[in-house]
Amino acid sequence: MPITRDDVAKVARLSRLALTAEELQVYTEQLGHILQYVEKLNAVDTSAVEPMVTAVAGRNVFRPDEVKPGLKREDALAAAPDQDEEFFKTPPVIE
Repeated sequence: MPITRDDVAKVARLSRLALTAEELQVYTEQLGHILQYVEKLNAVDTSAVEPMVTAVAGRNVFRPDEVKPGLKREDALAAAPDQDEEFFKTPPVIE
């Protein structure tokens, strides 16, 4: 089933896109070509292909957690442009 200009206009309206008549024509042609290609892919026999989750064969790489000393509060606050004894001070973001 080929895609029509009305189909593209409806999708554009639902997507809140304001398309010109020229853009509607271009996108209708482009989407038509894409759908023709998908139809070719649908014709390929994949019955012997085993389903998979991802195309990349990978595995999780875990490492043991190691406790290391962190940054001291005084050192972290030393670089702060504004601070309040033990906290960073920032300008308000919600009025």
